[in-house]
Amino acid sequence: MRIRPISPSLLVEELADRIASAAGAERLRVVIDGAPPARPGDLADALTGPLRLRGREVVRVSAVDFLRPASLRFERGRTDPDVFYDEWLDSAALVREVLGPLGPGGSGRVLPALRDSVTDRAVRASYVTLPPGGVLLLDGALLLGRGLPFDLSAHLWLSPGALARNTPAEDRWTLPAYARYEEDRVADLVIRVDHPDRPAVVE
Repeated sequence: MRIRPISPSLLVEELADRIASAAGAERLRVVIDGAPPARPGDLADALTGPLRLRGREVVRVSAVDFLRPASLRFERGRTDPDVFYDEWLDSAALVREVLGPLGPGGSGRVLPALRDSVTDRAVRASYVTLPPGGVLLLDGALLLGRGLPFDLSAHLWLSPGALARNTPAEDRWTLPAYARYEEDRVADLVIRVDHPDRPAVVE
């Protein structure tokens, strides 16, 4: 294993090159996975422009917009790390509304958001169609190891110490879930982000 330091801007360009070269006639489903302090949404957002410059249409989706209703998430309390790990994400809806339609032979018609997790109300989002050759950029936490159909995955890794330091006190009950995740997740690409201004690619 080799750890290769890289600047944030060069990381975006390298990832955009890799994604654009992998995308062909079919749509490419890319997941940027990481705990909230790793800010996977920021990296997914940063990739949007460079991919479009490379001729790839992009649709952005965040897994936090596909959580199950609060009545189900909190059925066994609000701070159960195992429920957080196993049951918060509405995986079936994410497959039905996003990942399935973007798979081989799919229609390309996706719903970018299903539910506002803060208000616990359905989002009145409109369906969008990603043309062939387009790229889905999906960000979120605890997405790998669930059997979800992705074509390319990048995991933003934080050491346990950095994760604990950067997790707000009110969310530290989730830390056991992320410790468990280290045993389950497998990604095509791992990027260390203990120092966001000095990421490093694990090769």
